Amino acid sequence: MIELNRIRTDRATVIASLEKRGLVNVATQVEVISTLDMERRATQSRLDDLSAMLNKLSKEIGEQLHKQVDAAVLHAKKQEISSLKEAFKQLSKELKEYESSLLEKLYQLPNHPHATVPVGESAAENEIFYETPMLPSIGQDNLAHWDLIKKYDLVDFELGNKVTGAGFPLYKGKGARLQRALINFFLDNALQAGYVEIQPPIVVNEASAYATGQLPDKEGQMYHIPGEGLYLIPTAEVPITNIYRDCIIPETSLPIKHAGYTPCFRREAGSWGAHVRGLNRLHQFDKVELVQICHPDHSYAQLEEMLAYVRGLIEQLELPYRVLKLCSGDLGFCAAMTYDIEVYSVAQDKWLEVSSISNFETFQSNRLSLRYKDKNRKSHLLHTLNGSALALPRILAALLELNQTTAAIRIPKVLQDYTKFDQIN
Repeated sequence: MIELNRIRTDRATVIASLEKRGLVNVATQVEVISTLDMERRATQSRLDDLSAMLNKLSKEIGEQLHKQVDAAVLHAKKQEISSLKEAFKQLSKELKEYESSLLEKLYQLPNHPHATVPVGESAAENEIFYETPMLPSIGQDNLAHWDLIKKYDLVDFELGNKVTGAGFPLYKGKGARLQRALINFFLDNALQAGYVEIQPPIVVNEASAYATGQLPDKEGQMYHIPGEGLYLIPTAEVPITNIYRDCIIPETSLPIKHAGYTPCFRREAGSWGAHVRGLNRLHQFDKVELVQICHPDHSYAQLEEMLAYVRGLIEQLELPYRVLKLCSGDLGFCAAMTYDIEVYSVAQDKWLEVSSISNFETFQSNRLSLRYKDKNRKSHLLHTLNGSALALPRILAALLELNQTTAAIRIPKVLQDYTKFDQIN
């Protein structure tokens, strides 16, 4: 959530920044927020004045009770207090309504793009930050991963559909073992890089979903449990970041670095066609997520560190990849800056996104009320970051396609200690 003080002090800059995202009617939205904020503050001021008057009158009555004061005067003062209390009650109700409306409008605004984010309207204008120089070419007999999966009996989509529905794959045999090997490989690397492992719940309450920006922006993409007020998580970012909701972190404890493996759930409503075939897009998938909570002065250095770390994982797996710096029109709702990492699918001749690495600056921490205190004991909002390290389905798809031979699928050397086999045949 954008800090309200930024709208108060530099409304024009806020509007100009958000317009880079290609949003329409931003000026109107910001004006509505400014008006609500002024009305809320005016109401709060009137409440403060009423409270002072009530305290004064109550004190006067208390003093007069110890004296022989005219009963009519005392009654008049009590009547005045009664009237003021009724006005106070009404103003308190109005204040809550202003606060609720203001929060609702603030929730609708996305984050500011960082000044270095390229301006653009869509993914076509994302900046290629890095690309593997020589991409492998597919042989005539090479198969796409969905055919390899069927050939070697690694994933059963039909059984997953039978048990749950489309988009819920059932991994089995060496497919399940390779999946588990990747998870452990990613977690072990994260621990070596200084991340503390968390195994969080895979359902969260509404407050947690609002705090990290999934609600109200991505409500249609989340699986909701009716009657419980709970949501299946789209990523471990949500429960891990919410560990620190309503917290003040000692400056000496920063940065906080966590890694967590969870299944992830996304409805992906309206996703049809060849681009979702096989493992390309699923309703349930596994992912190891990185979360960092940083001092504002250091968050962009940490973002670059996180990017280098995730690139290192892909390079260990020997997968061709590229890094994109997302343009303003393709940024996620909460992000100030995002790098996407895509691996190359040899058989499909296309790039598959496997990681998004983002700095949210204070957007989430403002919702979370997540702060630190400086040396002068003044509190400030922290910066939050997260990145996939990594999302498994497309990594698995790219690994299978790249490492296939006519008789088997080779297992990358770095995974063999985890799989306990060096090929699938």
